[in-house]
Amino acid sequence: MNGLWTRVKLAFAAFFTILFKGRLPVALQTVVPASPQPVAAPTVAADSSDRAIQMLALLQRDGRLIDFLMEDLGTYSDAQIGTAVRDVHAGCRRVLDHYVSLESIVDGREGEQTMVAQELDAAAVRLVGNVTGQPPFRGTLLHRGWRTARVDLPPLGPNAGRSIVAQAEVEVP
Repeated sequence: MNGLWTRVKLAFAAFFTILFKGRLPVALQTVVPASPQPVAAPTVAADSSDRAIQMLALLQRDGRLIDFLMEDLGTYSDAQIGTAVRDVHAGCRRVLDHYVSLESIVDGREGEQTMVAQELDAAAVRLVGNVTGQPPFRGTLLHRGWRTARVDLPPLGPNAGRSIVAQAEVEVP
């Protein structure tokens, strides 16, 4: 389960790197290095946070991701968490499939041997272990990495500049 959470954190960190145009929030900077590709600065500074909030809102709307992440899971059994994760995963996956195309940074299967070429992009590939000498390096692929091939979020509407991820809901009898 620990490997899954590491992958989830890396995926979110990579995704938010794109949304923040290469400038990660401090909380995410320890999880993943800066953006693998230079991205042009946004024309309006608020646009990047508006897009991040928009993406959070989409993940909340379709996958209830924020509700899940903010929940204290200590009181639930693993089976209950597993059931909830399936719904969250399906909804969030639909959002990604619709608005973002992701591709692997390194081709290959995790756990198998791979070669890191001379032209190593340190922002895209992190070497761990006994790293000495110069590339090319041969090692075990721990994670293929992700980069965006397409981000196609809907246009920002009149709510741009707001901080609402999900509205509160009140049922009136």
